[in-house]
Amino acid sequence: MNFPERVYTVEEVQQARELIEKGYKHSVTIEGKTDFKQKVEEILNLVKTADYYDFFRTYIKKIVEIEGLTQLRESEVAIWASKYTIADPVDAASLFIQKAQQMKDYVDGKLYYEMAEIGAIKKRIEFLETLKEKSNNHAVKKSCEELLKRWAETTFP
Repeated sequence: MNFPERVYTVEEVQQARELIEKGYKHSVTIEGKTDFKQKVEEILNLVKTADYYDFFRTYIKKIVEIEGLTQLRESEVAIWASKYTIADPVDAASLFIQKAQQMKDYVDGKLYYEMAEIGAIKKRIEFLETLKEKSNNHAVKKSCEELLKRWAETTFP
């Protein structure tokens, strides 16, 4: 059984869920200009540093450069990202993990309007804490600290 081209209908979601439960992982592709691809590779290296890459590629199969607003495209199993979103690699890596968690919730049938967004933000914060711990790069650690401080200042249940 192959992973569905899109994940939109009940049958497609069920097929995706079954494959994921069996351990399916995507080969993540990046679509965009050369500088976009290079920056996304840098971001994915941070995801790998924190040991979140297997989680990420379970739920995201491609990252596409766009001119508009960054968003998760559930039916495409893709993140559409602008050049502005990827400007800060640490913040972008944490956003990518948040989007992967949202895709997981979608495949698992959790409604976005319930607790899914809170869970996705918690996953993002968890990622930042893990990256801060596992990275040997002082600038990455400092960026994680600054982002965690901002998240701590946000009203969050």
